[in-house]
Amino acid sequence: MFFTCGPNEAMVVSGFCRSPPVMVAGGRVFVLPCIQQIQRISLNTLTLNVKSEKVYTRHGVPISVTGIAQVKIQGQNKEMLAAACQMFLGKTEAEIAHIALETLEGHQRAIMAHMTVEEIYKDRQKFSEQVFKVASSDLVNMGISVVSYTLKDIHDDQDYLHSLGKARTAQVQKDARIGEAEAKRDAGIREAKAKQEKVSAQYLSEIEMAKAQRDYELKKAAYDIEVNTRRAQADLAYQLQVAKTKQQIEEQRPAEAERYKLERLAAAEKSQLIMQAEAEAESVRMRGEAEAFAIGARARAEAEQMAKKAEAFQLYQEAAQLDMLLEKLPQVAEEISGPLTSAKKITLVSSGSGTMGAAKVTGEVLDILSRLPESVERLTGVSISQVRVSREGAVEPSCQIPVHVTE
Repeated sequence: MFFTCGPNEAMVVSGFCRSPPVMVAGGRVFVLPCIQQIQRISLNTLTLNVKSEKVYTRHGVPISVTGIAQVKIQGQNKEMLAAACQMFLGKTEAEIAHIALETLEGHQRAIMAHMTVEEIYKDRQKFSEQVFKVASSDLVNMGISVVSYTLKDIHDDQDYLHSLGKARTAQVQKDARIGEAEAKRDAGIREAKAKQEKVSAQYLSEIEMAKAQRDYELKKAAYDIEVNTRRAQADLAYQLQVAKTKQQIEEQRPAEAERYKLERLAAAEKSQLIMQAEAEAESVRMRGEAEAFAIGARARAEAEQMAKKAEAFQLYQEAAQLDMLLEKLPQVAEEISGPLTSAKKITLVSSGSGTMGAAKVTGEVLDILSRLPESVERLTGVSISQVRVSREGAVEPSCQIPVHVTE
């Protein structure tokens, strides 16, 4: 058959094929009926009220102590579970708790006997730690572990603790009064010191303020000096500039008058030049008109003359042409001899025969002039040698009489 148990319980199976017995904490196990046996043991935590009445301490003062302890059988440790099964298997929780309580009380009384009332009263933590340590080392051999131990109460029937309390209370009150006096003294000292520091701080602050005021006044005076200096320099510069400006104005007045005079003279001269130019232009215009009129009159006269010459040419033909040729012959002779008259130097190259020197040049000119009638005849077809001039100035053609020019 299968048997089960919760985590707060352990099962022990013994009998056929179970040597040593099987211990199961919180689980299941298979049991053969009739030939195997199953037993259970509680693993619950037990709370023990450990009282030790009228136990004499080290100085012989009887006191009563009450402590609270929590103990339990340790199921996770196989050795402790085996020891607990050997000692408590088949017992109830009450029986197990009574055994553990008797053990704890014995250790508690032993610890009380080795300590004074003052030590137990003043240092409860130390007492609890000693009881826990001694009881744990003994109960662990039974498979029981002490989970916790706390000192709950201490009292006596001789009012020792009350007297100790009074003394302590008086001491405490004394200490309180002393402490209060010392506190007041310290407070007074601190207050005086604080006032002194406050006054010192105030003086230092006033000194710093005075220094700051002094520095401010010095800097302000320096700034004022600098500002006044700059202002005086500016005023002086302004006055100098005003004086310079006045001087420049005074110097510029004659210059302005002279400039005005020159401008007026220039304007008058300009007006005069304009008037002269206009008069000259008018004169030129009138002269041009006169010249144009004269040229027109001369042109008209020449045109009339030319018309008359044309009429004469129509009447006399060759005689008129010859007359014109005779008028132009002196000009032709002048043009032929012109280069000779303007020449500064003549170089003659002789071939070794004929005349030499200036006579040679004269002969050359006369030779050119003697050839003019032939040239004219070739150009115009008029023979100068075949015409004669009448006493009235008319030119008549003739083939028998040579030409004679009379003045």
